[in-house]
Amino acid sequence: MNRMSPPQPVAMAFERKTRVIPLADITPLRLVSDDLKKTQKFGQIRSSIQQSGLVEPPVVAPERGSAGKYLLLDGHLRLAVLAEMGTTEVNCLIATDDEAYTYNKRISRLAIVQEHQMILNAIERGVSEEVIAKVLNVNVQHIRLKRRLLSGICPEAIEMLKDKHVPINTFTELRKMKPLRQIEAAQLMVAMNKYSVSYAKSLLGATPQSQLIDTAKPKKIDGLSDEQIALMEQESANLDREFRLLEETYGDDHLDLVLATGYVKRLIENARLVRFLAQHYPELLMEFQKITDSPQAHS
Repeated sequence: MNRMSPPQPVAMAFERKTRVIPLADITPLRLVSDDLKKTQKFGQIRSSIQQSGLVEPPVVAPERGSAGKYLLLDGHLRLAVLAEMGTTEVNCLIATDDEAYTYNKRISRLAIVQEHQMILNAIERGVSEEVIAKVLNVNVQHIRLKRRLLSGICPEAIEMLKDKHVPINTFTELRKMKPLRQIEAAQLMVAMNKYSVSYAKSLLGATPQSQLIDTAKPKKIDGLSDEQIALMEQESANLDREFRLLEETYGDDHLDLVLATGYVKRLIENARLVRFLAQHYPELLMEFQKITDSPQAHS
């Protein structure tokens, strides 16, 4: 019996200590254009650094063949702001690998529900809405809107959307629905990976009057008659039923598919069987090969 090899230690991706590095010794992997410096995002970073200092250190990696020089992997906008402010050196996190893909594609940015929670936490600690707005370089009304973001939204829907990038006005549409319908709408958004305001409006339009908060107020959707709205409600109810049926059987269906795919794969590994199918049932062999080329065959 083969013994399992002992687990190998995970290599650290960063040095344990940060390092103060002159800006002149850091080479950005991309330039920050003048147009980018005019964006709201750049303005927010500038305002945050001016008000609170640099919170998140840039990530650099030693440049191969150039002692004392570094490549900037993450933090291009922060470094551009510091250069504008006349800063000559910055405290950096030192990566042991110079790949930048992780920072460009695999770093999760804050979802709107997480922003809401951070704003509430700051207010609870005594930070005023005006100070938060100044740090983020936004209008104070925007902060107040985010503070009230989840008012009227049920906990189950919040849980499903907490790590999704959902527009503020999507929550406005959800707020018009009763809790059970909010949950159904959130489930559909996650399943379809669609969180836009227009999609939320379509879900609201397909919501029966009895599932709205204001049941006495008739729904009015631009460009749709009462008959068309009723048809949308009916189609939405059918879609909900089909979605729940699929959800109930998905696990079993997926297992059956994996087992069947594995069986077909073993069949066409038999040379005699492949020759027989090629001679007498070539179209069947082609379909079997398509099945074994599917992602499930390699899972």
